[in-house]
Amino acid sequence: MTNHIKLALKVLGRRKFFTFISLFGISLTLVVLMVTVAIMDNLFAPRTPESRFDRVLGVHVLGLYGPAGGMTSNPGYAFIKKYMFGLRDAENASVFTLQSPMAMYHDGKKFETHLRRTDGAYWQILDFRFLEGGPFTEQDNRDAKFVAVITEDMRSKLYGGGPASGKTFDIDGQRFRVVGVVENVGFTRRVGFSEIWVPIRTLKTSAYETEMMHGFGGIVLARSESDFSKLRREFDQRLTQFHFDDPKSFNRVEAGLDTGFEAAARNIVGNDAKRNRAAILRGALIIMALLFVLLPTMNLVSINLSRIMERASEIGVRKAFGASSRALIAQFVMENVVLTTIGGAIGFVLSYVALRAMLAMELVPYLVLDINLRIFGYGMLMAIAFGIFSGVYPAWRMSRMHPVNALRGGAL
Repeated sequence: MTNHIKLALKVLGRRKFFTFISLFGISLTLVVLMVTVAIMDNLFAPRTPESRFDRVLGVHVLGLYGPAGGMTSNPGYAFIKKYMFGLRDAENASVFTLQSPMAMYHDGKKFETHLRRTDGAYWQILDFRFLEGGPFTEQDNRDAKFVAVITEDMRSKLYGGGPASGKTFDIDGQRFRVVGVVENVGFTRRVGFSEIWVPIRTLKTSAYETEMMHGFGGIVLARSESDFSKLRREFDQRLTQFHFDDPKSFNRVEAGLDTGFEAAARNIVGNDAKRNRAAILRGALIIMALLFVLLPTMNLVSINLSRIMERASEIGVRKAFGASSRALIAQFVMENVVLTTIGGAIGFVLSYVALRAMLAMELVPYLVLDINLRIFGYGMLMAIAFGIFSGVYPAWRMSRMHPVNALRGGAL
């Protein structure tokens, strides 16, 4: 193995132009794939304040369908309270509004911000990092107290970075008192993101309490991931008792307790699709990744074949002295793995630079993108698989070369 690696490095240094072209293709391909994986990881992997979301299911999409057509939206407060709350195998449950952009004025200055209204359980399921004070409680929500939690960035905008607890601000025509300050939350955190959180019952009207559709989301915290199937069965059973106000127009309801990825699949594939939406979306992403990798792989195969042709005499000598086809294949596959591993390392560095550049552009509020050990592992596995796949065929062709033809520099 050591000799194979040493020989591979010598060979790569022999034809620097071919090596550069190969490394360029490998590293560029891996940069795109690793940046994509980093974005997907940020969207769907559990992260603060959603670090418990490996045990969380949510209701984010509700659809009513029938002879008159269909309508799909976020669920309403009444739907979540009636059909999601009280599931036997849930440790906790929360309902909240979707975060909504809002303009607010403070000390004569206008700010663009985001507001979310929640219940008290929201703060027990999510694990925000508090810099000041603490969350409001379910009792605060029931009493419709005008209290708020804000982010550190909002604290800087409103109070210049000084202490915020006990101070007040106005938004949506209401005055709230700050009870807590949390670290900034990334925009990609679907449930956790906002800049201001206030109790649901501070809404100006109570009409939301009877609405089945629009404006809300809900999550349940399972005791363990193994309880997901039981929670889903009970939720689905409850939906069989769904009351339709107009059965002639709508007679079928579609909703589910979903993970973050399943919720995205429900939006992309279609809520009314009678198929495994998550599997379809996952399959589509895998196919796109494979198609993206296919072109550089074929280019690398062609370069490897050219490199092998140049080494025909070397192959002939080795075969003449008894080198087995297995040994020759192992040598050339190892050379390709070394090449792609170097390309993977370069791609890792370039991916880090690309992610830093994306963050510096501030296209998305509080975006957090990084390459952690899991993503690094994915990248190196892709690089090694890339090297093995693109090296096996040329190595196999080379191993079948007749020693006499090889010594004469003959064709494969």
